[in-house]
Amino acid sequence: MQKSTLLLAIQLFFSGAAMAAPAIDMDYVNAVMSGGDTTVIFKRESIQAFRNPAANLSEEEVRRHMAGDALFERNFSDDPGRFDHGLGPVYNNTNCNACHAKDGRGALPVLPIGQEKVLLRQNEAVFLRISIEDGLKKVKSAANHWGAPVPVPGFSDQLFHLGSYGLREDLEGAGQAQVWMSFEKSTFTYPDGSTVELRKPIFTVTSPYDQYFDSVTGQMRSRLFEKDVKMGPRMGTPMIGLGLLEAIKESDIRALAARDLSAEGVHGQVNMVFDIQKSMAGDPYPVSMGRFGLKNNTPSVFHQSLGALRGDIGVTNYAFPDESIVGTALYDKFIATRPPLPEPQASKEVADDLVFYSRTLAVPSRRNVENPIVIRGANLFHQTSCTSCHQPSFVTGHHEIPAFANQKIYPYTDMLLHDMGPGLADGRQDFDATGNQWKTRPLWGMGQTQTINPRAGFLHDGRARTLEEAILWHGGEAEYSKTRFAQLPKEDRIALIQFIRSL
Repeated sequence: MQKSTLLLAIQLFFSGAAMAAPAIDMDYVNAVMSGGDTTVIFKRESIQAFRNPAANLSEEEVRRHMAGDALFERNFSDDPGRFDHGLGPVYNNTNCNACHAKDGRGALPVLPIGQEKVLLRQNEAVFLRISIEDGLKKVKSAANHWGAPVPVPGFSDQLFHLGSYGLREDLEGAGQAQVWMSFEKSTFTYPDGSTVELRKPIFTVTSPYDQYFDSVTGQMRSRLFEKDVKMGPRMGTPMIGLGLLEAIKESDIRALAARDLSAEGVHGQVNMVFDIQKSMAGDPYPVSMGRFGLKNNTPSVFHQSLGALRGDIGVTNYAFPDESIVGTALYDKFIATRPPLPEPQASKEVADDLVFYSRTLAVPSRRNVENPIVIRGANLFHQTSCTSCHQPSFVTGHHEIPAFANQKIYPYTDMLLHDMGPGLADGRQDFDATGNQWKTRPLWGMGQTQTINPRAGFLHDGRARTLEEAILWHGGEAEYSKTRFAQLPKEDRIALIQFIRSL
């Protein structure tokens, strides 16, 4: 934060001129059942906290959930002779669980001591989105794929760092390119003089399949290296409560977007995105409000799940029947000497069971709600205006799975996009989302995250090793709240974080 901005915020904070936080239903302070009747009770932290079906499912729904669970952990193969064939020809992982460890958050690769960078390999939970940027907001139409990101010619809208056997004769096992990760470090200094080291992963792309030496410039060239290509890292996120988020009424989300929080610099925005289900049904305008993905770039669990099945693992399905890189030189060369691949590679039953599983994972209950420090932290969470974006509660509306309808839930998200400042920006548009905007992440289950996966990182690229680091990376529309957090006495900062850990 610039010193002048920090000093102004301090003056406002202590002069009493800061705007009072908007009215919020404060029952969240003592709420235990984060997912309403779907909640599974946990008295303490548990490695199993994210691995349960919603508590109010029927016996038949639980059976179907468990079938999906087995598929979620299945390793797909690139061997056409195997029953689990379907992997590739390019991919980022071989199974769903590799990006969502035990249905929780992923982790960045371990940087070996003494090394400055590490190569992304199999079972890493982070990958790169890629696209061509022109900086223009377009009227959505079929001609521009309803405003979707523009794929990089010869590649896709995702960079696949792994490839099936025989894809790259020059780099066996590599996909479209190799991706390396290093860290850039900085220091945040609190007004009381204490400091926190922050880190940011930096990703470097090498050995793209189309590279060549340009004798004029004396440099290696690739379409990936052109100036109009934008890349943004994405970390695997928790799978819990997705059906409940899907059941939040659109009118309630739009009402939050309409609030006037300009005194805090907060301006939540919806993202209108392509809807594969509407397209499959023949809707002439297949566009819906985005709810899922780190930039709200998919409208439903169906779209998110089956898009990831085809995209992240390379398994085609009835919603996304074409390979991600179909029509590229790399794909054409790969299939030229091979028999045609079966399409789609996942049966409708497999695809639908995976979607059902993704919808029906339970949210764990809160813990330690009677602890005085947690209660103080809950009130500070509101006083510092964290609730302006992390909206504590909703009452869900209709859902095709009756268990999710009419539930009072506490996800701590407004389901909207916010400009989070240059420190978190990836510079990449995604439908209506700008390069600075990200969806407000739900906070439920946050205290279980690093019990489930001790190396799990927070934020869109896993850079934050602690909740404190995650808060200190907030900028843009969250600068106001971050400043108020930074001005709290240390014991109050600890209390606020302990409240988040209780979720």
